[in-house]
Amino acid sequence: MKYKLLTIITLLFPFLSFSQEVGLDQKIDQAFQPVSDFFSAVVFFEVFGIPFVLILLVASALFFTIYFGFPNIRYFGKAINTVRGKYDEIENHGALETDMTIDGDIPDTIRDESEDGEVSHFQALATAVSGTVGNGNIAGVALAIALGGPGATFWMIICGLLGMSSKFVECTLGVQYRDVGEDGTVYGGPMYYISKGLKERGFTMIGKVAAVLFAIFCIGGSFGGGNAAQSNQATIVIKDMMGLESTSAGAIIGLVLAILVGIIIIGGIKRIASVTEKVVPFMAAMYVIACLYIIFSNFSFVDDAIGLIISEAFNPTAVGVGGFIGVLLVGFKRAAFSNEAGAGSASIAHSAVKTKYSASEGLVALLEPFIDTVVICTMTALVIIIFNFGGAFEYGGDGSGSVMIDGVSYEGAGITSVAFAQYIPYSDIFLTIAVVLFAVSTMISWSYYGLQSWKYLFGRGKMADLVYKMLFLTFIIIGAAASMGSIWAFSDAMIFAMVFPNMVGLFFLFPVVKKQLARYLEAIKEMKA
Repeated sequence: MKYKLLTIITLLFPFLSFSQEVGLDQKIDQAFQPVSDFFSAVVFFEVFGIPFVLILLVASALFFTIYFGFPNIRYFGKAINTVRGKYDEIENHGALETDMTIDGDIPDTIRDESEDGEVSHFQALATAVSGTVGNGNIAGVALAIALGGPGATFWMIICGLLGMSSKFVECTLGVQYRDVGEDGTVYGGPMYYISKGLKERGFTMIGKVAAVLFAIFCIGGSFGGGNAAQSNQATIVIKDMMGLESTSAGAIIGLVLAILVGIIIIGGIKRIASVTEKVVPFMAAMYVIACLYIIFSNFSFVDDAIGLIISEAFNPTAVGVGGFIGVLLVGFKRAAFSNEAGAGSASIAHSAVKTKYSASEGLVALLEPFIDTVVICTMTALVIIIFNFGGAFEYGGDGSGSVMIDGVSYEGAGITSVAFAQYIPYSDIFLTIAVVLFAVSTMISWSYYGLQSWKYLFGRGKMADLVYKMLFLTFIIIGAAASMGSIWAFSDAMIFAMVFPNMVGLFFLFPVVKKQLARYLEAIKEMKA
C-alpha cells in the first residue's frame, strides 16, 4: 500500500510543478476545446433541430416504460424490499432452481449464481448512486436553471421518471451477461451484454464493434464527467470558501483529491463499495436535510415555485433559452447527465452484486434516477428558485450558464452556494463539504466503471490497471485546474456518446429482461406461498 501510494504521488508531482505556470487553465481549455468541439458535433448532431441522442434517450425510456408496464411505478415497492433484503431467502434457497436454464441465461453460469458476485444489493446500489449522485445534482441543476429557467426542472423530473425504466433494463442485462473470474472477481457492464447478447442472436461482429466503442467512450466518460467535472466543481467551492484565486491553488487541491481517491480505488470494488455504502447515505441525508430546512423555512413560497416550474416548462420566459424546445432540451440534457440512465455506466457496478436473479438487481437499479433526479435534483431546484424570488439573477443570463448576483459572476455550484448562504449561516462550509463528498464518491465509482472498460480493451493485468489509475488520477488535477466550460463540454460529449452503443444492446436484448423479470416475480410469489 505504501509503495503504491508513493508511486501515485511521484507520478503526479511533475504535473503539480507544471501547474505553477501562469494561465494553465487557459492552456487546458485550449487543449480541450478542439476535442470537445469535435465530439460535441458528432454526438449532438441534430434532427429537426433536436440532438438525436436526446431523442434516442427519451424515446427509448418511454418505450421501455410502456413495454414493461410502467415498472418505475408498479415495482417501486418490490425494489425497496429487495434492497432491504426482504427477498434474500430466495437467493439462499433457490425457489426456482429448475428454471435456471431459462432462455437467455448464460450457459456457464447455470448453477447457484448467488455464490457469484462481490457486493450486496445495498452496496451495489450505493456504489451506483454515488456514481450518479454527484455535482450534477448541485452544479448541474444550477446550470439548468441558469440557462433554462425554472421550467427546466419539470423536464428533469420527467426525464428522471422515464429513466428509471432504462436503468432497470440495462442493469438486469449487466448481471445476466457478466463474467466471473476464477478468483470470484466480477466483470460486467454493457461491454459484456452487448458482445455476448448479440453473439447469441447471430450478430457477432456488430456486438464486438459496439462493445469496443462503448468501452472507449466509457473510459472517456470516466476521465470527464465522472472525474474532471467533479474535481472542477469541488475545487471551485473550496477556492471560494478559502478566498483562493490562483490556478496553482486549484492544482494543489486537485493533487490532494487525487491522493485521497487513489488510496480508495487501489482496493477495487469491495473497498469502493464499503466506502460508498457509508458515505453515500450520509452525504445524501445531509444535503437533503439542508434543502428541506430551506424549503420548509420558506414554505409559503413552495406553491409559487412549483407553479413556476410547471408554467415555465411550457411557456418559458428565460432569456435566450429558445422557447419550449429549448427549455425541454436543457432539462433533459442535465437530467440525463446527472442520472446516466441509458448510458449503461451504472450496470457495471450492479453487475458485481451477489444474486442469481438478474432482474432483482434491475429493480434495485430503478431507484437510482428517482433518488438522483426526482428527489435530490428537485430539492436543489426548489432552493434556487425560492432564492431567486428576490430577483437575485436573470434566468437565461448571457447563455453561458453564468449569472450575475450582486455584481459578481457565479456558475454551477457557486449559484447553489449563494442560495444556501441566504438561509443557512456558514453554509459555505457545509456546501463545500457536501460538494467534496459528492465529487469524491462519484470519482471513486467512475474509476471502477472506467477500469472495467479498460480491462475489456487491454486485458486484466496489474500493469494495465496501474496505467489506467495513473491516467485517472491525473485527470483529477486537470479538472481542478481547468475552467468549467471546457471540462463540462468534454464531459457531456463522452457521457452521451456511451448512449449509442448501449442502446444497440438494449434494443436487441430487452426480451431477455422480460423473461428474467417474470422468473424473479414468480420466485417471490412462491416464497410468499
